[in-house]
Amino acid sequence: MTQAAKTGSKVKAAKILVIDDEPEITQIIEAFLDNAGHKITTENSSVMGIERAKELKPDLILLDIMMPNMDGYEICDELKKSDETSDIPIIFLTGKDSRDDKGRSFQVGGDMFVKKPFSCERLLEIVNIVLQSAAK
Repeated sequence: MTQAAKTGSKVKAAKILVIDDEPEITQIIEAFLDNAGHKITTENSSVMGIERAKELKPDLILLDIMMPNMDGYEICDELKKSDETSDIPIIFLTGKDSRDDKGRSFQVGGDMFVKKPFSCERLLEIVNIVLQSAAK
């Protein structure tokens, strides 16, 4: 029985893509959200993250802002411009905390902004909220 089923949550298991250049972060998120019943795919490269999003068409993307080559804003902008991925909700994960970053994340099409470090439990709550909103 999944964690969502145990808690009576209305969120069904979702395909979630995690794009973060830090493998330790993607491994922690993958283990926790997988345990909660979601199907997780991870990418540590911005270019491969975009390709994987187009290939998988996940229900949700967790996206780091500070990445080499293309930052999270550029990745989000690219995904939102593509018909294949424009409707996928995106939650930004970042160690940054300025108002400009929050504003910019919403301007490029992000749905939520989560500051690192975060608890896995809090991340799961936010993931479930965004998934429930997207299902409406």
